[in-house]
Amino acid sequence: MRIVLKQERKEYVIEEPVPNDPSVNAPRADKDKFRKYMDDMVDVRCLMLATMTTELQKQHEDMVAYEMIQNLKEIYEGKSRQERYETSKALFQCKMSEGSPVGAHVIKMMGYIQTLEKLGFPLNDELAIDVVMKSLLDSFNQFVLDFNMNGINKNLPQLLGMLRTAESNMKKGGSKSILRVREARGKGKMH
Repeated sequence: MRIVLKQERKEYVIEEPVPNDPSVNAPRADKDKFRKYMDDMVDVRCLMLATMTTELQKQHEDMVAYEMIQNLKEIYEGKSRQERYETSKALFQCKMSEGSPVGAHVIKMMGYIQTLEKLGFPLNDELAIDVVMKSLLDSFNQFVLDFNMNGINKNLPQLLGMLRTAESNMKKGGSKSILRVREARGKGKMH
């Protein structure tokens, strides 16, 4: 909608409140400016109402365009805040289940992290990796220790690959398998 309003040079109507009605003695330019605002506002208001659901139309039918935008911001910013809270809560409480594959667990966490980014609250790579590492089973403790001690710099998809390799090595070597993470020529390798 903003693209249409910008092209029509009517975007100001949703960004500025309705100006005061000019007095009878006001200069003609002021009266013309007010009349133009009101005409543009009617066009924008009709466009906005036409794009709304019936329920939203009923809530906004007596408002001018600027008031509609302010009201919609209040409605949807509140929902966004709640979604951010719920997503953050799910992410930080996430714990890998015994017997579940590490890949599915990390992919689920990556989904939460991507949702937070879409909501305007991205986690940097280091924090995202720390949150994922904290959520792993105790059987990954040696991997986490080696990863942190060697100062390996990876992003989440790379970490996912390393964790899948580590999980595979643990299955091959039994429950007492020791994981080793080494930095080799700038790339992390699992042994």
